[in-house]
Amino acid sequence: MRERGLVWLLAMIVGPLAWIGTATAGGCDGADPLQARDLPSRIAAVACRESRLWYEPFIDIDGRLVSFTVAEMETDRLSDGVTPAWKRVVDYWRGSGLLGAVAQRPGASTCEYATNDSYASPNCRGFLIDTPWSAAFVSYVMVQSGVPGFRPSPSHVDFVRDAWRNPESSPFTLVDPAATPPANGDLLCMVRTRAGLEGLSGLVAWLGSNPGAALPMHCDVVVDANGSGNGRAYLVGGNVLQGVTLRMLPVNRAGRFWNLPQARNTGCRPGNPQACSFNNQNWVALLKLKPGLSMLAQPPTPALQETQECCVYCVVGGGVPRCPADASPPSP
Repeated sequence: MRERGLVWLLAMIVGPLAWIGTATAGGCDGADPLQARDLPSRIAAVACRESRLWYEPFIDIDGRLVSFTVAEMETDRLSDGVTPAWKRVVDYWRGSGLLGAVAQRPGASTCEYATNDSYASPNCRGFLIDTPWSAAFVSYVMVQSGVPGFRPSPSHVDFVRDAWRNPESSPFTLVDPAATPPANGDLLCMVRTRAGLEGLSGLVAWLGSNPGAALPMHCDVVVDANGSGNGRAYLVGGNVLQGVTLRMLPVNRAGRFWNLPQARNTGCRPGNPQACSFNNQNWVALLKLKPGLSMLAQPPTPALQETQECCVYCVVGGGVPRCPADASPPSP
């Protein structure tokens, strides 16, 4: 869903704005990732930091988009007052180490030299618009959190496949989201197309029959597994309704997801609005973070490491100085 006006219309129709003041009670708590005492806490803190940066848009317990401030490719600054929204998406690609993995995509290489104050190259912006970045966001969170054994990927299915194929080396264990309580640092994953897949058994059967194949998926990071006992789990995902968005899902007294949909066939249409919910997805997998994993040294956040860039093929008025004749452009 790319049109900002349409998102606003949906929010006005299905989400009362009166919820905004209490949206994140029991969810993201503002913890500093550098002060985290364990790996799950650090993962949650990094994901929540990004949610706050995007002005905390969220999907409520009924699947309604309630709050929305800035869209992914806009030049408007995020809550730090410094970073343009589009540039933060660049940070996710660079901070996860994945920009090189998608270098063959048109415009990707021009994002290497983007800074907060630089001219937004149309080629870089084109790459950002045309390339889904939700898996880059998850990879960014895990890399910045120092998760040992995590393999960044621009495709969510690779996280799932790694846990299924390499259960000893993957930091995650693949389990049924309907049967296992979530915990901070876990990943809850959906299939974005039905493709005959329903539930974990359908996903595992597909993985066994399609080695190395692509599958449209999406994963959210669990940041608060039971909302301090309020019957809600809180998750954060990137590229969700044009930003980094917090999601609320119900959990029962046993801490498991309650009535979690596992087949996307809602009947949502203008004549049946009560069937519409952004939470009604084909949730098929929970990637459980293995207990007791040690935190690796946390890499510095790319947005805090702005360096003086230079260009070889410069854009007039771009604000980036030309590189000296005997120098090459520095790597971010």
